[in-house]
Amino acid sequence: MSSQSIAAQVVASLHANGVDDFLLSPGARSQALAMAAEQLEKAGLARLTVRLDERSMAFTGLGIANASKKPVALVVTSGTAVANLFPAVMEAHHSGTPLILLTADRPARLRDRGANQTTNQVDVFGFAATCFDIGLETSESSATEIALKALELAITKHCPVQINLQFDFPLSATTPNAKDLVSSAKKLVMQQQTFSELAVPVDNHTVVIAGAGGVRAKAFAEAAGLPLLAEPSSGARAGENALKNPLVALEKLGTSVRKVIVFGKPTLSRPIQKLISESSVYVENSKEYGRFDPFDNVIASADRLIAEGRADSSWLEQWKVEQPATPRSEFAEFVWNHSERLVLGASDLIRVLDAHAQPKDIEVYSNRGLSGIDGTVSTAIGVAMAKGPTVALIGDLTLLHDANGLNKSDLPELDLKLVVGNDNGGNIFTRLEVAKEIDETVFTRLFKTPQSVDIAKLADAYGWKYVLCKGLAELQQAWKLGGTVLIEYQLAD
Repeated sequence: MSSQSIAAQVVASLHANGVDDFLLSPGARSQALAMAAEQLEKAGLARLTVRLDERSMAFTGLGIANASKKPVALVVTSGTAVANLFPAVMEAHHSGTPLILLTADRPARLRDRGANQTTNQVDVFGFAATCFDIGLETSESSATEIALKALELAITKHCPVQINLQFDFPLSATTPNAKDLVSSAKKLVMQQQTFSELAVPVDNHTVVIAGAGGVRAKAFAEAAGLPLLAEPSSGARAGENALKNPLVALEKLGTSVRKVIVFGKPTLSRPIQKLISESSVYVENSKEYGRFDPFDNVIASADRLIAEGRADSSWLEQWKVEQPATPRSEFAEFVWNHSERLVLGASDLIRVLDAHAQPKDIEVYSNRGLSGIDGTVSTAIGVAMAKGPTVALIGDLTLLHDANGLNKSDLPELDLKLVVGNDNGGNIFTRLEVAKEIDETVFTRLFKTPQSVDIAKLADAYGWKYVLCKGLAELQQAWKLGGTVLIEYQLAD
């Protein structure tokens, strides 16, 4: 079969079964896939986005997939281009995000022969993504079956999958046109999935903890009358039971807790982790984030937990304590309070919000599968592409780590504010014990790592509006700007 016919069949089959976004980093070996995706775009059937850097492209796809709750296809050429997907694939694996990795490959006969841009791409992602290899002798019908099998796995298991496609010369053609194959493409028939339920007795020594993906914690806490300690990225920090100052309350009342009900994947604070490790733990399974039992002390888990009983109202009231604001918390809270859709970087500021943010209904995204800072700018772009106006709250190192993500070439018009809390390095590391154990100069070099970058010039180079703010009044004014805006807010070190 020709390269173009295989590519057209695979791309059309994916689109016919719900893949509407294709992202591409350009290359020669992937040209048939690129042309097939462009044919769908020209017909108004799908969206194709071209991003130069594979790492940024992959995190953009991750953002689209997380926001749209639909699988997204990533197209790359052979060689190191494939490896550059790995950070986003790792995050997708640990956050249950369906990415379809369309990796163009050289023929298998060229592997280990010194051929140009050729390596062993089969199973290159290991445990993080199941690989389906389409060889040169694969028929169109078999290629379609392989693509659908991969897509079904990605959807049902909430995971990234790799479809590795070997292409030989000629690498592309103008026919067949992928759009002509969509209407006759085979449709997946998804099996209805069952889920388990478990009734959990609650009392005046029980609290609910919500981590990333733990959106159902709110309903459980309200039904049981329990305090809800919800991380900002949980989607559950809202309602009367959610605490504004959970860490201060925990410091005061933690010894009264005997039982913890966990939703999602809590990772932000050591006090919460300590509480989980010392309590009787029940967990509602997360289809995205997988098993949660880091301390091997979970008594029981189920796909849906049901509260049995209700705590006294006095138990919840005890947890509603206050703490004074700080300049850093006032900045973070301003962004939180003025945003309807927020992307949070894995910096110190998400932890500031964890300690201070007022409960509110807000759409929050954060890469908490592995909690890395890489790709956060690109993730925010993906969220904005999928959902519309978006704000991202990140640190200066998080911005610089994904500076390539600022490239707006081939992106649609976006309404995205990148709000950068600049404290000249990694302030998060000052929370570590090592900060008190070694010389300050050594600590600054090894951990805080301040960078010598002019953020204003960086924004200008990539065509972003730029505003420097030194206080909340200036931030209030900057908030009125639309389009792609980079707001640098100066924080004390």
